Amino acid sequence: MSGTARPIIIKKIKKGGGHGHHGGAWKVAYADFVTAMMAFFLLMWLINTTTPEQKRGIADYFAPASVSASQSGSGSILGGTVLGEDGTRGNGSSAVIERMAPDSQAESNDNDTQRAMEDEDTARTAAQQAQAQAEEASFESAAMSLRQAMQDMPELAELSKHLLIDETPEGLRIQIVDQEGRPMFQPGSAEPMERARVLLRAVGQVAARLPNRVTVSGHTDAGPSPAPSYTNWELSSDRANTSRRLLEESGLPADRIYQVSGKAGSEPLFPDDPYGSGNRRISIVLLREAPVLPPGIR
Repeated sequence: MSGTARPIIIKKIKKGGGHGHHGGAWKVAYADFVTAMMAFFLLMWLINTTTPEQKRGIADYFAPASVSASQSGSGSILGGTVLGEDGTRGNGSSAVIERMAPDSQAESNDNDTQRAMEDEDTARTAAQQAQAQAEEASFESAAMSLRQAMQDMPELAELSKHLLIDETPEGLRIQIVDQEGRPMFQPGSAEPMERARVLLRAVGQVAARLPNRVTVSGHTDAGPSPAPSYTNWELSSDRANTSRRLLEESGLPADRIYQVSGKAGSEPLFPDDPYGSGNRRISIVLLREAPVLPPGIR
């Protein structure tokens, strides 16, 4: 018996020391965490970059459409209100509407006021532009009429060198200028030459057709006056006043005269030659007028 018995073998298996990976569950948890953090930072970025109007639109988009707008009652047909004995509905959500109505009305009034102000500004701008265009067209027509008269009338053709026409910030300026040896007034006097009378009548007839007010200024050169008691200031003023009378005689209404002044030699036409004959002149300006605004706009 002892010769045929098999030997007993005992195996000892040693288990690991806890260095396993416990499977792949931790990877799933980490991925969820990273996804949640990405969504969180994306949400923060969106909140920071959207405007209040966009946020309100997003909130309205995700708001449940089935929620009752009433702040009282069950949101059913009667909205939490009851029928009285006489069959009329009692106050329920209408109280909320009544409280909100004044704010809505005030906002509507503000919008109406703002629109009215914008309409006034638009009307004022349009009126100013229309007035400026009409005034520019009238100035061009006046200048063209004077130049045409110079060509058509023999007595004016030879005087064309005495007439200067240009536009200034004040308006259309027409200047009647002395030429060497051909003065517009008697030397040292306010008595006009015949050539000055002809030119002033032509200017007055053109100016009478326009609505603009008129200023008349007299200018002399820088030379001293022969009489100490009658300076260039008096001389230039008298010549301007004489020109004003001739303009009125040619048809310009007296109430269109805005200003008559004498400036002596203070504003020479040729600053480099203050004693030159071209500085002696009469300056007539058709003033730019303020635009006429529609009724109700101030």
